Parts: sequence; structure tokens; C-alpha cells
Amino acid sequence: MLRIESLSRRHHREGFDCGNPDLNNYLRHTARQHIDKGLSRTEILVDDEAPAEILGYVTMSLAEIVTDTLPPRYAKQYPAKAHGVKLARLAVAQSRQRQGLGALMIIHAMRRALQVADSAGIIGLFVDAKDEAASHYYRRFGFLALPDDPHKLFLPLATLRQVLGKR
Repeated sequence: MLRIESLSRRHHREGFDCGNPDLNNYLRHTARQHIDKGLSRTEILVDDEAPAEILGYVTMSLAEIVTDTLPPRYAKQYPAKAHGVKLARLAVAQSRQRQGLGALMIIHAMRRALQVADSAGIIGLFVDAKDEAASHYYRRFGFLALPDDPHKLFLPLATLRQVLGKR
């Protein structure tokens, strides 16, 4: 059975390969340090049959947003600066890509963002897509491109609640 849990020392970070050296290196050398320093949280996808093997990971943090960078219909709703949750990194092991695991982790990130919204307040979930293909992938989940950069995307809180069926 697949499950998502917090990254810990018992997980085999060195064996993870998503095909992107930057994402691999972050997981192997930086993610634990960022967790320890309180900078971000990295959660990993594992299978109960091999719980030390990392199938994928998602890293999230908080972000301060300059709201005039949002699409105009949203920018006018907020003060000059607001808070959001940043989906900072998302990666799936090459051997498990194209099996829906990325979508599983995005839905998990959405749920986590909603937990933050319910306890501290945010305007939405943000992600910087690495390229056009990634940008298109996130838009399938309701993310909107920011006017100044089509690779910077925003999932408004109302859409987040709608996607998860939480009013």
C-alpha cells in the first residue's frame, strides 16, 4: 500500500533518481537540513512493501506573495502582500513515472495547504513550474499562470476547496 510520510534518516535518499540532478541532489543533501532548520517540509511517497525506498517526494514551505503579480481579478481582492503555501519541489522516481504518483502527491500538497489555510490563513497554493510541460501539468489541477511569468502558477483558495470538495 502506498503512503506519504515525513522524510527521515531511515529513508534511502541516495538511491532516489527522478532524472533531474537538481531535484535528486536536493533530496539527497538538502531536504533534511531544511526540515531541521524549519525552512520547509519534505514528505515522501513509499510503498509498505519497501518502506525505505523513496518513490517520490514533495517539498512545501510558506511564501509571502506580492499580490499585484496575481491575475487581476485576484490581485484586487487582497492587500499588497499576503501569504500562501509554496509547492517548492515535486519529483517521482524514474521507474515510477507516468503512473499517477505525481497527481497523488499534488492532491496531498493541496490537502496540506488547506490545513494551513484553516489554521493560519493563506490565499492559495503556489508553484514555479520548471518548463512548459510542467506548467501544463499543474494547470490540469486548476492552477492559473501568473501574468508576469507563465511558469509561476497559483491555485486560489476557493479553487483549492472546490477541487478537494471542502466548502
